[in-house]
Amino acid sequence: MNDLPATHTLPDHHHAEPDELARKLAYAGLIPFVGGAIFIWLLVGRIDAEPFMFVVRAITSYAALIVAFLGGIPWGLMMWRSTWHMEAPPHYRRALWTGVIYSLAAWLALLMPPHAGLVVLGVLLIACYLSDRKRYPELGVSGWLTLRFRLTFVSSMSCFLAAAQI
Repeated sequence: MNDLPATHTLPDHHHAEPDELARKLAYAGLIPFVGGAIFIWLLVGRIDAEPFMFVVRAITSYAALIVAFLGGIPWGLMMWRSTWHMEAPPHYRRALWTGVIYSLAAWLALLMPPHAGLVVLGVLLIACYLSDRKRYPELGVSGWLTLRFRLTFVSSMSCFLAAAQI
């Protein structure tokens, strides 16, 4: 049973694209990455260790949250398409496994020393994008890949630059 009004249908095509609000919010989500990297570069050696490490933990934690969020996107895309009595196609199962693996890897990166964890998180952000280049067309949202590339570039570079300064 569909709870949506009869006049509202969900798009089911391979080129769904982000609307203006989604793009604005996505770019706003880069603020902690860019701000964190800039603060680390500006503050290293200039302030006490405790506030400096707060900034380091902030960008590291945020990067891990974003990796976990990216791992959850395929789950959300499949939820409205799946039925409990049918076996999921292989690409759905791979997407589910990938999402969990990314979340666990992000958690492990949080447990590492920040200079190493940020590098791992930067690599995970890139790995999420590379995986999504294959998954998004399978899940009907390939129109989001341009935005995802831009976000991935800025966020991963922010992690690498912050790690290089720690």
